[in-house]
Amino acid sequence: MGLNVAQKLIQSHLDEGEMEPGEEISLEMDQTLTQDATGTMVMLEFEAMGIPRVKTEVSAQYVDHNLIQSDFKNPDDHLFLRSACKKFGVWYSRPGNGVSHPVHQERFGVPGKTLIGSDSHTPAAGALGMLAIGAGGLDVAMAMAGKPYTLRMPEVWGVKLTGELPDWVSAKDVILTMLERHDVDGGVGRIIEYYGPGLDDLSCMDRHVIANMGTELGATSTVFPSDASVRTFLRRQGREDDFRALEADEDATYDVHEEINLSELEPKIAKPSSPGNVVPVREVEGQEIYQSYVGSSANPGFRDFASAAEIVDGKQVHDRVSFDVNPTSRQILENLMDSGHLQMLTRAGARIHQAGCNGCIGMGQAPATGQISLRTVPRNFPGRSGTKEDAVYLVSPETAAASALTGKITDPRDLEDLFGMTYPDAQERDDVTVNTDQLVEPPSADEAQGLELEKGPNVVSLPEFSPLPDELTLPVLLKLGDDISTDEIMPAGSRILPYRSNIPKISEFVFEQVDESFFDRSQEVRETGHAIVAGTNYGQGSSREHAAIAPRWLGTRVKLAKSFARIHRQNLANFGILPLTFTGDGAYDGIEQGDTLQLTNLREQIQNGHEVEVTNVDKDETYVLEHDLTERELQMVLEGSQISVVKNEFATA
Repeated sequence: MGLNVAQKLIQSHLDEGEMEPGEEISLEMDQTLTQDATGTMVMLEFEAMGIPRVKTEVSAQYVDHNLIQSDFKNPDDHLFLRSACKKFGVWYSRPGNGVSHPVHQERFGVPGKTLIGSDSHTPAAGALGMLAIGAGGLDVAMAMAGKPYTLRMPEVWGVKLTGELPDWVSAKDVILTMLERHDVDGGVGRIIEYYGPGLDDLSCMDRHVIANMGTELGATSTVFPSDASVRTFLRRQGREDDFRALEADEDATYDVHEEINLSELEPKIAKPSSPGNVVPVREVEGQEIYQSYVGSSANPGFRDFASAAEIVDGKQVHDRVSFDVNPTSRQILENLMDSGHLQMLTRAGARIHQAGCNGCIGMGQAPATGQISLRTVPRNFPGRSGTKEDAVYLVSPETAAASALTGKITDPRDLEDLFGMTYPDAQERDDVTVNTDQLVEPPSADEAQGLELEKGPNVVSLPEFSPLPDELTLPVLLKLGDDISTDEIMPAGSRILPYRSNIPKISEFVFEQVDESFFDRSQEVRETGHAIVAGTNYGQGSSREHAAIAPRWLGTRVKLAKSFARIHRQNLANFGILPLTFTGDGAYDGIEQGDTLQLTNLREQIQNGHEVEVTNVDKDETYVLEHDLTERELQMVLEGSQISVVKNEFATA
């Protein structure tokens, strides 16, 4: 039987395990990607391991999140990251060079390679025929140290594309259609692989849009074949020698199957406050908007900006609308200048920002309270924009630009009647202006010897965490519902992100979005510990391990949930928090916030089986929960963290 693209990528990098869905496998990682909001912790973790230099083919560090320099904290982190890159052998992308995912695709992406990144949208590189996986920072640090990445073998979900996209419909509408069909957990435990004749209509950057937001489906990764479109992309980037064809065998099969006729699609929009809350634009058109925002890793290509520019060319955006344009790389910005599209945008009233994540992660461009913000970003979780009472809708660049002109949610197809406009079929440039000047190559190992890390006052070494006790008596400090995101556990934004390298300080903001009293209440039981109870898909969204480390610093020892999102569950184990799963609704319903839970003979229970007894002291009830920790993960929880395990291994080696 033939292999699909995902299976070929896994087979060629398989270190241990069998390619059977659900079985634990270990994969060799060729490349790593880190960004500044998570990379500061990765570098501190790598330092803590005592390993002098990365062992990957390519490791790259991007400064794209913490760009607002309102005081010393962010620039201190930038200098620390620069020094760590020089010391450890990592490429350094300077502030303002662009968002990690499109820049990595432009400069380092290679078909057939594996990539692990401390950003949940790392799977965007699947557009090139790579196997790219988002993970917690500690897992990335381990890959930098040459260790394989371990996960459960996903199912491969084949999505056959047929037909051609109609005018005014683009790649964003494809992934929004997938989210409309399957919501934010439809891809859990799966790699999504797109194939079929419809691929001929999608450029490499169109595929990036779809692969990027596979994360919003909960997928482990998204892959596309490496075909003529990938060759064209690499040729334009001056890297055609990196091309390698990689396609599914003719007799390849898939564990799950889906089909999308591109010709039948229409403009879609995700309403607040979930990427899965998708409807046709027609269903909500006419509502007044405050902001229209183009850019982010979810729509990073030249055509995304050029299409918006040609829509607004010669016109003025509505005087109520803040039309925010975030170029995703300095190279894209230069090409928009060369082609004249930047002038179209500025003359129409666009506000041009520096190349970076910016408003996508709540670093500026926050919308007005309760006012509709249309954005081409990947997520619209509550408060992520930087405004607590926000109303963020996810749209394509075409819908964003059309709505900027009218001042209300507008189906872009209506522009033909409203302005006599024909569809601006903007395409990627063939004569790309390539910019590599803002990427700093690391010195040789000999040159790096003796280099010191630059640590400003905001860079605090990683705390050590104690092993799991045999007995725990824990108050339930918080009970939560379904689909709690890492943004709600550990918020983003310009007020909080600068403390990413300071765990004690950033811990003050844990669960601030859902319960402002949480930090103060946690101080009363920090030494003895507490438990958190949640519903399904707990920890969806960003890969930020701070959503595990900070609660651990505050005393979280056990999290009980109906189900966990993949990356967050791994982050919990990485930092010694025991993730337990309810076996039925009865136990979840029976536990209330403020109840006291008792776990006895705990270490023996989790080592000898997968069931754990939990007694509710207040209700005099005992529940049986489950853990699905592997032997490797079990050791992390028992010893307090994965770093403790690694340090012990190196000490006895």
